[in-house]
Amino acid sequence: MGGHLPRLAALAGPVYVELLSGVVASVIGTFWVARLGGTAVAAVALAGTVENLLLGLVLMVSSGTAVRLSRAHGAGDHGEAARTTRAAWWLCAAGSLALAVPGFLLRDRLAGAFLDGEAAARAADYFTVAFPAFVLFFAQRVADELFKGAGDSRTPMRIALLSNALLLVLDPLLILGPGPLPALGVTGAALALTASRAIALAVTLRLRSRAGAAVPKPGAAPRGTRAAALRIVRAGAPFSLDFTARMAVGTAQLGLVAGFGVAAVAGYGIGYRLLLVVTMAFYAVRQAAALRASHLAGAGDGGALPPLRRAVVRLAAVLGAGTAAASAALAAPLTALFTDDRAVAAQSVGFLRMAAVYLLPYALVVALGGVHQATGAGRALACSVLLGLGAQLACAVGLSGPLGLNGVWLGQAVGAVVQLVALHLLTRRPTAPVAAVGAARTLQPVE
Repeated sequence: MGGHLPRLAALAGPVYVELLSGVVASVIGTFWVARLGGTAVAAVALAGTVENLLLGLVLMVSSGTAVRLSRAHGAGDHGEAARTTRAAWWLCAAGSLALAVPGFLLRDRLAGAFLDGEAAARAADYFTVAFPAFVLFFAQRVADELFKGAGDSRTPMRIALLSNALLLVLDPLLILGPGPLPALGVTGAALALTASRAIALAVTLRLRSRAGAAVPKPGAAPRGTRAAALRIVRAGAPFSLDFTARMAVGTAQLGLVAGFGVAAVAGYGIGYRLLLVVTMAFYAVRQAAALRASHLAGAGDGGALPPLRRAVVRLAAVLGAGTAAASAALAAPLTALFTDDRAVAAQSVGFLRMAAVYLLPYALVVALGGVHQATGAGRALACSVLLGLGAQLACAVGLSGPLGLNGVWLGQAVGAVVQLVALHLLTRRPTAPVAAVGAARTLQPVE
């Protein structure tokens, strides 16, 4: 176990910084757009929500790519690694077109479905830039996972920091237009994000070309690429389902919270964003666990998987317990950094203190999901996610009556525990890929 923990930490640390930088990027944009008024903030917030919804498909390709590539490298199968790389780029191209073209053509209707008047017009302006540039976002995620699949989680971290640094400079210049520069407003925010991503992607592709890797040219897919693409989709589907289902339940939960007033929504918004800082660490461990488990499975080292699982549990438990204690103890001073409204602060503090009950099982569920995703327990993982989130929503609705908002927060804890128990019960007997990994290095995940 001791040998796995340093490797997990070495992989997870840069991934955490990378994930956290994504949160920081959204904060940077909101900070400058807020100077344009509420309609601009609403427009950018809608754009961010739409991108998060599209992220489900992106994650299917990107996470599946990392798992399959890590497995191929573990097996020393350079042919499969090459096929996986080609398939990842083909899926990126196809997915970008499938999402960006309809989004661009329907941008006015999409904006009008959620916003009215000036806010809808500004959202449509943002989409005019954002949808054609979606390919940059998709391609960057794929390129990052290609690095991670080869065991390099530091390069994606550095690229993410570069992108954020560019955004720090470009946002005020393009949004507010100081001096002789034109103030482009919401469109400027979209252009700043696009430019930062374009430069970051150019640097990424340059680094890959130096390493002897290249993006395949358009044309017919080489033999084996379609099969490799299917393997990527199968490997990434559990993580995509997890993310999409959590987004849906989170939206429903926000609807419940809204029933308790504006202060409740504002307090939940502050508390939720504070929690993102720590929960990103859970997802970093998940990615590290998936990469390490895939590598071991590909290498045929099935005997190392149980110790790896124990190491993941140990690391996740430490993180979960630590963040739970911090959430309870620091709820008030952290909230005070964001608001001096007593009603809003009370709601944020209440949410963060109740989150202490939820964070430990949540950390275990998220981190262990990486091991099971990598070793072919996709069906078990998907079932446990659906059971857990269903229990969370049912309990939140049922308990919100007698217990108020505390009932909603308890629903989160119940859902995490249900998912953890379901995952344990559904994976007690080794799945075929894990049991047979020592006998067949090229065994594919069963979904």
